[in-house]
Amino acid sequence: MKIAYFINQYPKVSHSFIRREILALEAQGAQVSRYAVRGWADAVVDPADVAEQGRTQYLLRQGLWGLLPAVLACALVAPGRFCAALKLALQVSRGADRPWPLHLVYLAEACQLLRWLRQNPVSHVHAHFGTNSAEVVMLAHALGGPGYSFTVHGPEEFDKPQALHLARKMAHSRFVVAISSYGRSQLWRWLPHAQWPKVQLVHCGLDAAFHNVPVVPVPPAPRLVCVGRLCEQKGQLLLVEAARLLRDAGQPLELVLAGDGEMRPEIERLVARYGLQPHVRITGWIGAEQVRTELLAARALVLPSFAEGLPVVIMEAMALHRPVLSTYVAGIPELVQPGVHGWLFPAGDVQALAQAMQTCLDTPPEALQAMGRAAHQRVLQRHDAHTEAAKLVALFGQDDTKSASPC
Repeated sequence: MKIAYFINQYPKVSHSFIRREILALEAQGAQVSRYAVRGWADAVVDPADVAEQGRTQYLLRQGLWGLLPAVLACALVAPGRFCAALKLALQVSRGADRPWPLHLVYLAEACQLLRWLRQNPVSHVHAHFGTNSAEVVMLAHALGGPGYSFTVHGPEEFDKPQALHLARKMAHSRFVVAISSYGRSQLWRWLPHAQWPKVQLVHCGLDAAFHNVPVVPVPPAPRLVCVGRLCEQKGQLLLVEAARLLRDAGQPLELVLAGDGEMRPEIERLVARYGLQPHVRITGWIGAEQVRTELLAARALVLPSFAEGLPVVIMEAMALHRPVLSTYVAGIPELVQPGVHGWLFPAGDVQALAQAMQTCLDTPPEALQAMGRAAHQRVLQRHDAHTEAAKLVALFGQDDTKSASPC
């Protein structure tokens, strides 16, 4: 089985689940070609990501002008298909959140992608995210390329499905992957009932690097860790507010914010305003090994997200025998059972967040260890990378053997 993966930016620190998925597919015998728009010059710290950079072809490595030969070839060799793809690109640009010239860029990217697919034929193309990556593979298909599918993660696709023309992208696809039951329900909203079977449920998976690690006892230190991009949807500002409430109540606390992002300056200002510097530490971007180290050094993961799909870091924490504190948002309650694997609280409720943190810090390490064991078993049952990759192999195998036609 020869398939292609197409991602907007790859590899990326926050997209390690895509790398795991690709490697799990290859372990099952699939040949996977990697294509991305950008990412060749990004600084990555994980050795596995460094290796993936060398295996990936990048559409914009030669700039926009580098796409021109592929555009001319498609327009001259298959003018009918090119006109149909151009019409589709302009249709998708109407009401979109990005201006129409960018959709012409996506068409040019699709022409280059198709050229590579002709040089290295595959039976199917899979994209991650229902944004511009799904549009590029849809346009490549319209130009004569192989059938495609894409995985929808959320929350962006759920926030603006009409601006992303999600229904049109699903209509042209062979199938669509949702990573949670909640995500599947959101996709069903934009499909006729007869097409609901097109949406398939495949969880993000974890590999043995997280499964088969020695059990590290929960530390007695009052330390919690939040792993994720420092951005609005992850709720770190609310977490700082909750930390202030606990500090003012006399609760010893060390809060680690593992990650970086556009909201870091604002978070640092709030930490300074409340005098929480002795209690809050921001790590900046760290690799997978450091993420594991931070999780194992904490009593639990805390993730007060406002919007999500199903965070992979929750799976990682549970695999490492750590309880989870998070919100009743999207697919999170499908994995984390309150009182069994951790604590859930309403999104945006700082008092409920502070109470969950207090309860976790008051819970004896032995009880947290028992919750961690239950969490480990839960995530092994639902999120094994090879089990989930087998589902994808079966779906890809249902595709026909059509490769990209000459262009």
